[in-house]
Amino acid sequence: MNETLDCAQVRMHFALLLYGELSFDEEERVESHLDGCGECRAALEREKSLHAAFDSVAAEPPASLLRQCRAELAAALHHDQGPVSSWNKGWWDRFVDLLGGGAVLRPVGAGALILLGFVGAKLTPFLNESFTGASQASIAPHVSDVEEQPDGSVRVVVDETRQRTITGKLDDQRIRSLLLEAARDPNNSGLRADSVALLNRRAQSAEIRGVLVYLVGHDQNDGVRLKAMEGLKPFVAEPDVRGVLSQALLGDANPGVRTQAIELLIPEQTGGAFANLDPAMIGTLQESMLRERNESVRERCERVLQAVNASAEIY
Repeated sequence: MNETLDCAQVRMHFALLLYGELSFDEEERVESHLDGCGECRAALEREKSLHAAFDSVAAEPPASLLRQCRAELAAALHHDQGPVSSWNKGWWDRFVDLLGGGAVLRPVGAGALILLGFVGAKLTPFLNESFTGASQASIAPHVSDVEEQPDGSVRVVVDETRQRTITGKLDDQRIRSLLLEAARDPNNSGLRADSVALLNRRAQSAEIRGVLVYLVGHDQNDGVRLKAMEGLKPFVAEPDVRGVLSQALLGDANPGVRTQAIELLIPEQTGGAFANLDPAMIGTLQESMLRERNESVRERCERVLQAVNASAEIY
């Protein structure tokens, strides 16, 4: 059985918890304590704020610092009476020699090494962003599965250093962000389709609608494109939606997708009638007649053109 932790022990683990360095069992014990201790939860929030403050600090040394350091180094080299060979060592070796040179310096050296490691960790992201060509490791979570729950909430499985589960409503911004991330996952078409089916319910959001429009125009999976088109159905009047559906009609490789594009762009009314078409849509249908090789799609286009007394050919 896992031993429980008291408040002091839990707070000693805060830094490792925030950096994701606890083992699974340790993290479970800490989170179990936090669930029932409001004081520790408040202390953790203060710790997060402190880390955020450190992260926001930009390293901006004065321009004169480099000149000053060079001058002091030159003076030290000139006046040094010790063996010249000691300066043939690398800077790290000299630094270690200095820290280990005496009993008084050893505690100071240990603190300096800890401080050096902390500052290095804080400055690494800054340096990576500042230098062209520096490698930048992505820290975005990877969504591996999404599923709607019986109560209407959405379960999202996120792969990090270990797998964890996040549950929330569709209106939860965290859940929506993860679903949007999953909808763009290039390696899992089933995950994209499941995510799109959930996002379709909130397609009134411009951000979600933009992702659906992108998927209709670019996703390599036929099922994902059809799912995204379902979510766009109530917004056919929007220019960007009509544009991507027109592109799908003229250029999508799947005849089912092309047929769905016609049905969304030109919904058939009772009795086989169609609403008045604008000239641009008539031109799109006429161009489709020139390109289309699928008989079913051609018949659909031709029937619409005939219903509005338009020619099936472009003159």
